[in-house]
Amino acid sequence: MVHLIMGLKGSGKTKSLVERVKHAVEEENGSVVCIEKDKNLTYDIPYTVRLVHASDYNFSSIEFFKGFISGLHAANYDISHVFIDNFLKMFNETDMDKVADLLDELDAFGEKEGIKFTISATVDPATVGDRIKKYC
Repeated sequence: MVHLIMGLKGSGKTKSLVERVKHAVEEENGSVVCIEKDKNLTYDIPYTVRLVHASDYNFSSIEFFKGFISGLHAANYDISHVFIDNFLKMFNETDMDKVADLLDELDAFGEKEGIKFTISATVDPATVGDRIKKYC
């Protein structure tokens, strides 16, 4: 399952994501992972959450990102929820069809493995197609 939080800069996406992380820690039995582009959420996220800083890795492409998610799962089968902040800024992809393909793949992977994905993205919801809007 993929849930996308979209909006323009300053619209409260990260604040909403942090609240959802805290709720997941209290309510879910599995491991919770949060991936962020830079090191901004260190003091906002509960210490029990595995916080991953994408800046420590070279997220240069969507393919690398998919491999990274697969590696996270391979290392820990108990992951129940993955939160991703500033999704589009991690690999600077401007082709929204490729982004939609990635969201579809994450959704299928999540359904198969029992992982929820909550993703924030800085984008105007009016500019994305239906393939992306369905995850809002």
